[in-house]
Amino acid sequence: MEKVLGVLDGADLGVLACYFVIVFAVGIWVGASVFASNIGSGHFVGLAGSGASTGIGIAVFEFNADLYAGGVFIQQSMNISMYPAVIILLVISALFTIMGGLTAVIWTDFAQTVIMIAGAIYLMIRSFQVTGGFDGLVINYFNGIPNTTRAYQSTPFMTDNPTSFSPDLYGTDADRNAVLFSADPSARNQGIYAECSIAPADAMNLFKSITSTDLPWLGAIFGLTVNATWYWCTDQVIVQRVLAAKNLTHARGGIILACLIKMTPLWLMVVPGMVARILFADEVMCGSAPLCQKICGKTIGCTDIAYPSLVLNLLPSGARGLMLAVMMASLVSSLTSIFNSTSTIFTVDIWSLIRPRARDAELMIVGRVCVIILVGIGIAWIPIVQLSDELFDYIQSVTAYLAPPICAVYVLAIFWKRTNEISCFVALVCGLIIGLTRFIWEISYGKTPCGEISTNPPHFLVQVHYLHFSILLFGISFLLIVGISLVTPPLPSRYVRLFSLV
Repeated sequence: MEKVLGVLDGADLGVLACYFVIVFAVGIWVGASVFASNIGSGHFVGLAGSGASTGIGIAVFEFNADLYAGGVFIQQSMNISMYPAVIILLVISALFTIMGGLTAVIWTDFAQTVIMIAGAIYLMIRSFQVTGGFDGLVINYFNGIPNTTRAYQSTPFMTDNPTSFSPDLYGTDADRNAVLFSADPSARNQGIYAECSIAPADAMNLFKSITSTDLPWLGAIFGLTVNATWYWCTDQVIVQRVLAAKNLTHARGGIILACLIKMTPLWLMVVPGMVARILFADEVMCGSAPLCQKICGKTIGCTDIAYPSLVLNLLPSGARGLMLAVMMASLVSSLTSIFNSTSTIFTVDIWSLIRPRARDAELMIVGRVCVIILVGIGIAWIPIVQLSDELFDYIQSVTAYLAPPICAVYVLAIFWKRTNEISCFVALVCGLIIGLTRFIWEISYGKTPCGEISTNPPHFLVQVHYLHFSILLFGISFLLIVGISLVTPPLPSRYVRLFSLV
């Protein structure tokens, strides 16, 4: 329990090196896996972080910023800053994609899935052992409060002894005293420092109040359905894996298997994150902005380090290296899937229109240049991701701002023959503008640092939960398609006869 974060011994490094030698040098043949394409470091870091922060509710997304997640894991385990870690991972992923293409991506997916699940099961078992099983988790989760928050609440824990904080985490005595006693007594009595560290009362509820700022039940049922329909039915990464199946039966079987495995993240990722809150409350649930900045480099919370903290403190020597390999492998898998799919879309759907007679060699070069551009965009986007206090929440909110118009087009194109091209185009453009406006508007307000009171509360439209916004945006897009289709000429029947279910 006392192992310092960021330390890997020789056995860990040996396992890590052997893993990549076997996977990349020996070239073990593996099959494609939709689950591996979906699950990445963003899930391990993000789901565990959300579990530590707000409980089991985030698991409704499993019943979907990988780059930043991988950077967090490498940052914590190897004790290096964010950007060097991100650049290293991007270079590996870009080279893997450019040299291997879709074949290399698919051949490694299944092996990584097996290792991810095995490592996560082991860590889940260890987590339950140290907390006394699920009953112990339920009892102790709400006691996972950092000592700074206990001090502000005037509990007996540390009120008169602030210097007992860990020097490695909290600096000098003067730093600690400043953190504990700089706020006026009335502010401390109001409990403003508990905002980032006190567990919500409904943490053990999967579906929460419709007015909840966490995951309201209305959005979790209907808004999530919109987002999930977009991802699992139209996303290029998933569609590409399904089209690579041997036949329709294999494709259906693979999807069913992936759905069954997707029931496990609650236990493999969310619950261990809740355990991290209990064991490492001072680090994971830092109670004030200065402490959070010192621990993880962010002032709005450190819940994203929950899973890395468990790996580096609970697993034995050697197993830590294996889990680090799993995290790196899942990140590489996710990034290479994105790189490959995006470059394919650009070269086939866009570049082929610009250069209809482009040769295969030219398309290959354009695709590789596209990957390099994506690398630059990924690095530039890191500061935006860091504005979110919970990684997985950020991933889902971006989906809610961009996916509903695509979902509306998909549903109507399949179930309503009257749908035409111009209506879909207008709905997609308008939906994109509305979604980006909400996204940029939300970012402009920023997040309030832990232990501070916001001086610039968001506009009420920005306070609408992103899952509720997803429902609203889907409805707007749906009505646009129907309205415009009814006042414009329909497509000839020969174009829709084979592409509609009704």
